[in-house]
Amino acid sequence: MRISITSVFVDDQDQALRFYTEVLGFQVKHNVPIGDDKWLTVVSPEDPKGTELLLEPSGHPAVGPFKAALRADGIPATQFAVDDVQAEFERLRGLGVQFTQEPLKMEDVTTAVFDDTCGNFIQIVDA
Repeated sequence: MRISITSVFVDDQDQALRFYTEVLGFQVKHNVPIGDDKWLTVVSPEDPKGTELLLEPSGHPAVGPFKAALRADGIPATQFAVDDVQAEFERLRGLGVQFTQEPLKMEDVTTAVFDDTCGNFIQIVDA
């Protein structure tokens, strides 16, 4: 068994598509219209056949309170691995990404947290 898709709830799929591809550098895997929404997944260009990230619409009534509670407590919706958190922090900050936590070394890992502009905090980590 392996994880094929995981998801983050996004407030606006078009905005999420721009942010996750043009800023973070992911590639579109699927972009299929479904009514007013899309089946929209992205993958890492380093692993295009790997785990897909579904940019799932936040329309369900349970999602708003869930996302608000996570943001209020500063909890990331998900985590991405990078080779060098400090370098990625500087690259993303240079692109205007807002961080809620600058790189923080904790024993043998470094983490940072940014706002994905779509209602989520995202954590990056190297190990």
